[in-house]
Amino acid sequence: MPPTTTAAQSLWLAAMPSRTYPPPAQERTFDVLVLGGGISGLTTALLLKRRGARVAVVEAGRVGAGVSGNNTAKVTALQSTMLSSIAAVRGSAVADEYAARSLAAVDQVAALALELGIDCDMQRRDACTVAVQDLDLSGIEREFEAARHAGLPVEMTASADLPYPVAGAVRLADQVEFHPVKYVAGLAAAVDGDGCHVFEDTRALGVTDSSPVLVETTHGPLHGERVVVATHYPVWDRGLYFARMEAGRSYCVAGKVRGAPARAMSITTGDATWSYRSAGDLQIVLGQGHATGARGVDGSRYAAVERHLREHWDVEQVTHRWSAQDPMPYDHTPLIGTYLPGSSRMYVATGFAKWGLSGATMAASILSEQLAGGPGSDTFSPHRLSPRGLPQLARMNAKVGVDLVGDRLLPGQISSAAELAPGSAGVVRSGTERTGVYRDEDGALHAVSMRCTHLGCLVRFNAAETSWDCPCHGSRFDVDGAVLEGPAVHPLPAREPPST
Repeated sequence: MPPTTTAAQSLWLAAMPSRTYPPPAQERTFDVLVLGGGISGLTTALLLKRRGARVAVVEAGRVGAGVSGNNTAKVTALQSTMLSSIAAVRGSAVADEYAARSLAAVDQVAALALELGIDCDMQRRDACTVAVQDLDLSGIEREFEAARHAGLPVEMTASADLPYPVAGAVRLADQVEFHPVKYVAGLAAAVDGDGCHVFEDTRALGVTDSSPVLVETTHGPLHGERVVVATHYPVWDRGLYFARMEAGRSYCVAGKVRGAPARAMSITTGDATWSYRSAGDLQIVLGQGHATGARGVDGSRYAAVERHLREHWDVEQVTHRWSAQDPMPYDHTPLIGTYLPGSSRMYVATGFAKWGLSGATMAASILSEQLAGGPGSDTFSPHRLSPRGLPQLARMNAKVGVDLVGDRLLPGQISSAAELAPGSAGVVRSGTERTGVYRDEDGALHAVSMRCTHLGCLVRFNAAETSWDCPCHGSRFDVDGAVLEGPAVHPLPAREPPST
């Protein structure tokens, strides 16, 4: 059957909470400002509030509407082949700590949902890392050994909860799946009140590391003794976070299936990675990953995921589709701690490498302890150097250099906007200026500068999601230039459409 997916919203975002939080008004000084209203920011804020701090969460849009609402919603300590990858680059002691803290994060999510009475469809499920072919078995065997060394109660099995044969799998029982937006809504409700606030529709534009710290926002200045940057991708260049991570995107499709969906939370290894979980009678499939800003991205990504779903399940109706973006650190481990060496006022949590629900909760635990005077964790210090990861770091930054310079040498793609059919985009060059032009389905033109407002790379059109994406550091913008994802905080400047 040909692809029929037309839904364009996350399953989770279809259930956005009715409660909203106004931007800041009179109260503008707090003990801690937390930038980012996702799971990392809100969990950090809640744990700090429980320690007696007056906290404000500053969210550019709606809480949970960013990456926390665009994922497969798995909370697990078994994360594909993360543990063996970490061990290969940073050693088994680091992999062991990562596993222990991830497992603690799973239990913390479950405990917070229970304590706060959050109705978020939480279920305990098996998590599986699956080798589809025999040649992939060695990879999952290494993951099994790394997980067992870390103390995780894993087992090897010859089968998986999937509708096709596999070569083998690693299984970890009693992990968590849930509805992440409902969970985030519960966290926000617990944070707001008693001198603490959640501010929505308030974008942080700049920060001054003074005492107190000054954060400039779209609704005026806010002050805090300390600031936590939990914006998924750090939005300020100090610390060179953009140089140590690369952004990647993946595509999700959910469909109502006849018969039982796969109840285990599984992910395959090998060249073609597929991730699975269920939600009621819906089967969710994720795949088709690529670097953000890659050339030639179009609707075939979603079509391929839908074909895979239909190939293995009897699909009654495709109901939702969405995409996820993740910053991937060069050494596979998150960056959690002070924003700059020696800083005592700015902190950061980022680099969760596709496992942000457990990673964000782990980060919140570490940061809340560190801000309360505890030691934090040297393992996840943002200022570490991982020598065995240096070749990967060099490759990442060489790619950025090629993207930054190479796109400027390419000719314009079209001579005028008149060439554009409805629903298509092109690039018009005038001297050194390049304008990105999109003609919507109604025929109206949308034109923007193609220079990313982060560091000036040229953005590329993503036809799968009708956005302009930066290949250098993953910023994304809509067709009118508004920021969809950082590190950029400023929109693409609007341009007059070229001759039509």
